[in-house]
This record gives sequence, structure tokens and C-alpha cells, in this order.
Amino acid sequence: MQAALSQCSVEQLFAADASQLAAWQFSPPQISALLQPKQARIEQALTWLEQNDCHLLGCFDPRYPECLRNIQRPPLLLFVRGNPALLDKPQLAIVGSRHASVSGLNHAKRFAQQLAEQGITITSGMALGIDAAAHKGALIAKPDATIAVVATGLDRVYPKRHQALAHQISEQGAIVSEFWPGTAAKANHFPRRNRIISGLSLATLVVQAGLPSGSLLTANYAAEQGRDVFAMPGSIDDPLHAGCHHLIQQGAKLVTCPVDIIEELGVFSGQTALPLHAVEQNMQEQDLPYRQLLDNVAYETTTIDDLVLSTQQPVDAVLAQLTELEILGVVAVVPGGYVKLRRN
Repeated sequence: MQAALSQCSVEQLFAADASQLAAWQFSPPQISALLQPKQARIEQALTWLEQNDCHLLGCFDPRYPECLRNIQRPPLLLFVRGNPALLDKPQLAIVGSRHASVSGLNHAKRFAQQLAEQGITITSGMALGIDAAAHKGALIAKPDATIAVVATGLDRVYPKRHQALAHQISEQGAIVSEFWPGTAAKANHFPRRNRIISGLSLATLVVQAGLPSGSLLTANYAAEQGRDVFAMPGSIDDPLHAGCHHLIQQGAKLVTCPVDIIEELGVFSGQTALPLHAVEQNMQEQDLPYRQLLDNVAYETTTIDDLVLSTQQPVDAVLAQLTELEILGVVAVVPGGYVKLRRN
């Protein structure tokens, strides 16, 4: 199909008959859609396009992202709300569980922020959990550093609680869908969305994922598309990390810090990036108070009783210190106790 997309115009595309479209390797559903377009859907899309920052990129459009064009069976149409020029920027997909742990959310946000600061556009699916954390981390770095690919029409936001996030991304970033305006979320839409997430990106990072999961599907698409796959390890007892460990066993590259990705791919933006030692330095903790207490808070849940016992301090003193460390963003409250959020 790649040859067809690069050679035919929109006029030729809609003038072609079924045999010509088949020769160009369009799928039967795509051929049916081209030969029998739904007029009501077209009218709805034209109304949507009249809004500010709403765009429609056909496979014949020079703005159609080249990275996506080169996958097997790329979408014929891309609806974009925001800046379509971002779609050709070097991108890293960051995906993971909707039910991520506090540490997983923190890792996704930190990786996204530091990689975006290096000129890498962060692409994800605007789902709950890891996806949202990755978008938010990128937005901290730059307002135009993230792209969301969604499984609905762009006149809808799914999940609804991400209305504010969607608005923030579309202001200077971009939200992308292959689904026509008016399309609701359906289970079979999410795998189609996932192939676009990986197809737009030079590589995919999975932060946390169970077995099975949509994140593993995105990673599998990335591998099939000839893109790198990175996975973050975790506790062998935590089912949220089972998918990442499976990917590592299958050949995904294990990463423990953003520098691992930068070294593997290189900084692939046209911007001048920080030296690697500067990135590493940014990852170090600043001088923090209550070192004795902090050294006893683990990256897995640590109970108050354990902290009182290990520090030999009264409960009220431990709770006061934890509150201050929580305000500094160094620890977080989780069911059963506290976890550390930054590495030493």
C-alpha cells in the first residue's frame, strides 16, 4: 500500500475501482468505505473541520506522518486536533497499565519529562494510569511535547475525566484518531489505536503491564513495525510488572533511567541536547531532610510501624517528617504505608 499512498492523488483514489484498489493493497473494509462513502458521516466530519485547529490528513496529504505511512496497512485518514506538524517529529511511545502503582506513575512522568527536555515528543493513548502520567510529564517540559492517540472521534473525550488533559494537549500538542467524529469508544477500537501509537513512534517504552494487556499489544505492534521496544523491570512478585518481564525475556531492552533510551536511540531531534552527564545529574536527589527516615522508606510499601522501629523515633515525629517529605515530592502515601519516589 505504501507505493499507492505515495503515487496516487485523492482524485485518483476515489476514481479507482475495486480491482485497482485491491492492486494497491487496500483491505476489503477500506475498499468498501472508498466505493460506498457514508454521506451523513462526511457531513458530520465537514462540520467538525470548521472548528479551529481541526485537521483531516489523508494518506495522500504531504503532512501525513512518514513514520506511520511506512507501517503495514496505515490508516487512510487521520483526524487531528491541534498541531499536525508534530506528527513528523521524532517520537517515543510510553504506555502501561491503567491501574499503575504510585512508583509506576512517577517513573512514567519523570521519564517523559526528561526525554521531552531532550527534544523527544512523547506519544501515548490518553488512558488512565501510565498514559496520562506520560502526557503530564511531557507537558511539564514543553507545552507542545506530547501527542495523544485516541480510540474515539475527536468530538469526544475518553475517559471523560481527562477533559482538562485533552484540552491542554490539543492547545499546543496534538490529539489524533482514525475514527470519524461521532464515533464512541468500543473494545475493538483500542488495538487499532495502539498500532497508530507505535506506528508514529521510533520506539515504545512499556513502564508497567500485566499479562495480558493492551500495552503488550502496542509493544508487539512496535516489534512487527521494526521499531525498538524498551521495558522497565520491577518486583517479580508484582503482577503489574509481569508483562514487562515477559517483554525483556523476548528481547526488549531493559531500561532503568532515561539515559538508557537516549544512549540506545541517540537524541534524535534537531535541538542541542544536554550532555548525558547533565541528564544523569538532573536525576540525582537534591539535599533532602530526614535522611535517616528517608533511607528506611523503600520503593515498595513501607509501613509506619516499620519506620518507627527502624528509626527508633516516636510515631508523631515520624508522621511529621513523612508529611514534609511528601510535600517535597520524595515519598507518597499508598495503601498500607509509604513509598519512596526518587532514587538515591
